[in-house]
Amino acid sequence: MDDLTYAPVGATREGRSPAGYDSFTVRTRIGAGPAAYRAATEAVLTFRMHRAVGVTIDAEGPRAAPGVRLVVGLGRRPLRILAPCRVVWAEQGERRGGFGYGTLAGHPETGEEAFVVEWADDGAVWLTVTAYSRPAARWVATMGPLLGVFQRGYARRCGRVLRRLANVG
Repeated sequence: MDDLTYAPVGATREGRSPAGYDSFTVRTRIGAGPAAYRAATEAVLTFRMHRAVGVTIDAEGPRAAPGVRLVVGLGRRPLRILAPCRVVWAEQGERRGGFGYGTLAGHPETGEEAFVVEWADDGAVWLTVTAYSRPAARWVATMGPLLGVFQRGYARRCGRVLRRLANVG
């Protein structure tokens, strides 16, 4: 995966953000119990959550797995922003599942973002979105603090949408 545009790779797996990047973590309660956990994890790993949020996903495979290349499309044509990425890690366990993807050439930013579903000991199911990035395109750099506002808003929307998906089935 030497075509990624940043280093270190994989830090989002542990929820870490390296120095020199803007970072955030947004955590949203999705529901409770094993059914909510399974539905939420499946929606994340199959990109269903992303599509339901309103972005387009053009992926090499039906599920997030290390090495899978995808292009995320933000906005509507003709102003759609295309963001090429590669899945750098993925997991699906009994109490934790999700993936992280990293930026490729042509992405307006450089960095990594992760979407992790966890089933806590108290029964609650949570989505945690963790990201670290910095601008790769000049127009992104001109957005200043508005970029962080947009990113956090997107992460919160992911949580709201996943809550609906996990509780509808």
